[in-house]
Amino acid sequence: MQVCILMGSPRLNGNTAELVKPFIDELEMNNVQVVYITLADKNIFFCRGCYACQNMTGEYGCQQNDDMQEIVSQIVHSDCFVLATPIYSWYCPAEMKAMLDRFFGMNKFYGRGKGSLWEGKKCAIIATHGYDAKYGAEPFETGIKRLCEHSNLDYAGMYSVRDEDDKASFQTVEAINGAKMFARVLLTK
Repeated sequence: MQVCILMGSPRLNGNTAELVKPFIDELEMNNVQVVYITLADKNIFFCRGCYACQNMTGEYGCQQNDDMQEIVSQIVHSDCFVLATPIYSWYCPAEMKAMLDRFFGMNKFYGRGKGSLWEGKKCAIIATHGYDAKYGAEPFETGIKRLCEHSNLDYAGMYSVRDEDDKASFQTVEAINGAKMFARVLLTK
């Protein structure tokens, strides 16, 4: 099994990265190949809405030359992809939002192209947020659930932890065990 983790935080060693560590450890202990991509290190242009991708069957088809082709390739070759993100203003940071918009080319619903590049893949969320989970992270989760439904992806759930004491919030026994348990849940879904 291969899991692609898409780290959306602009802080490469911040709270979200801290929460993802035990999740990755658990996956690797179960012989899962983990691909970890930090979006802040990537050059991801905004979607131009040109629809060129919609006229290409069997390939991503975006005309922009940036790092999205590499990201798409990793997702396509993975069994599951995980959106790891802090929640800023009830949604993900700009780095991840640009990527999500560019997922438009993964489904061929609006032009001459046919099919899907990722139908049936698992998608999960690991989130950090300042408010309680329902208030702070639910809007993002709702958006991703809708993306999964529209794209025929298998939504595998969300694990999130509230930031109450900066990085220490994500180093508690409860946070660590929760991340490990979420990894085990993904392996059984």
